[in-house]
Amino acid sequence: MTTNNIPNLTRATDDVVIVGGGLAGLFCALKLAPRPVTLISAAPLGQGASSAWAQGGIAAAVAEGDTPEAHAADTIAVGGGLVDEAVALGIAREAVPRIHDLLAYGVPFDRDLEGRLAVGREAAHSARRIVHVRGDGAGAAIIAALGEAVRRTPSIRLIEGFVAEALLTEDGAVAGLQLRAAGNPAAPPVLLASRAVVLATGGLGHLYAVTTNPFEASGSGLAIAARAGAVIADPEFVQFHPTAIMVGRDPAPLATEALRGEGATLINGHGERFMLTRHPLAELAPRDIVARGVFAEIAAGRGAFLDARQALGARFADKFPTVHASCIAAGIDPATQAIPIAPAAHYHMGGIAVDPHGRSSIDGLWAGGEVSSTGAHGANRLASNSLLEAVVYAARIADDIASRAIPSPAHLPDALVTPRGGTPDAAAVKRLRAMMSAHVGVIRHSDGIAEAVRSFAALERDATSMAVRNMATSALLVAAAAWMRRESRGAHFRIDHPADVPALARRTMTTLAAAHEAAESLSERPLPRIAQPVIA
Repeated sequence: MTTNNIPNLTRATDDVVIVGGGLAGLFCALKLAPRPVTLISAAPLGQGASSAWAQGGIAAAVAEGDTPEAHAADTIAVGGGLVDEAVALGIAREAVPRIHDLLAYGVPFDRDLEGRLAVGREAAHSARRIVHVRGDGAGAAIIAALGEAVRRTPSIRLIEGFVAEALLTEDGAVAGLQLRAAGNPAAPPVLLASRAVVLATGGLGHLYAVTTNPFEASGSGLAIAARAGAVIADPEFVQFHPTAIMVGRDPAPLATEALRGEGATLINGHGERFMLTRHPLAELAPRDIVARGVFAEIAAGRGAFLDARQALGARFADKFPTVHASCIAAGIDPATQAIPIAPAAHYHMGGIAVDPHGRSSIDGLWAGGEVSSTGAHGANRLASNSLLEAVVYAARIADDIASRAIPSPAHLPDALVTPRGGTPDAAAVKRLRAMMSAHVGVIRHSDGIAEAVRSFAALERDATSMAVRNMATSALLVAAAAWMRRESRGAHFRIDHPADVPALARRTMTTLAAAHEAAESLSERPLPRIAQPVIA
């Protein structure tokens, strides 16, 4: 049931409330059926979710000769020493049943001539194990199929066009949510009572000036959980996709990694392949290494391009229709021209710390998908593991909730967490995004990170808009953790600490209070003057 104009969102039931209309939220809602569920999506279902834009597919050891153990070993190898090995193996072993679930929901995965699931290879995988839909359309096809299933399921109450801007707690447990109509800061806030909340709000790529993520991926779920006291894990680890298509669009279109899996190469403006000297796997090296290689060529003024002319040529449009359409719309024919690229914020390995059941540190709060941090990705996510993690943990969360009795909805306080909506300050948001890209991006330095920490703390304190305040909170969590990790590991690269430190090979577990303490300590000492980020 879809409801858009609701005077009272509370029902006298023990509804589970799921926030987020991406893969994790939809899959969890379906797995909970026929238990009553209220699913809240800021954008119309099928829009505003990063998972709908995923081009690579889902990693699963479905091919003959491949094993979950080999899949887990590849995951661990690229994770910078921080992957929870038990978590990685558990997810890999649950991949096949989750793929069959998706097939049952109508996802049309590609098949070979013999009818078996077709598999491709992506960076740092030792085998061909990525299942796709029409080459580069897995995310859109999955979300479309699950969205239709959700709309057909009578136990799911779908509320579109509302954002969760605060998490309500009572005695250390979840009591409900404060919602507001999306895009309407003047609208009155609405309270929704629930003792069981699942956050599946996605990542925070839109905190950066260049990102492949939709506008809705601004870190709101991370922020509201952190403000309620939830433990946050590994927030400093942000993965930058090395091949965003630079054609002046925000978000930037993505040139899927599968292109390189099919033989496309990376060249600079002189036509030279620059990854050959950087890593034995060249273009198929782990994403953090490729992103820094692309970043270095751009910084040196040589530019960076994805060249599929020889590998695909005239077959490009049929093999990768989504990328082809993005290029053609920008006046680029990828069959005959190299595609201009740059690294873009793509995926957040950090998030709300959860256990193997998806439970957070707050009683009654679960988290799944990109907003969570399970330990599966470590410091650097293996390609196409994110959609797999989302469905595995969504199913686990549903099983965990189904096994327990959820108390009746709480009596919500009359006082709001904050009554302010406030129109977002566009200039402040632009400065935040520019500062994240300049100082907490692909390459980091202590001076820039420190300036970012102080700036985000001030913005969080002074913001008159809840949306901007939440963006500042998430930005602060990332920057403060980046400041504290004085080494380089995985996607976190500090030019002032370029080596990894074995003693620091442990996950970050932090809180918003710790981030505030870091900001206060930095505000007490003068910082060197550094170049301010350019706001284009």
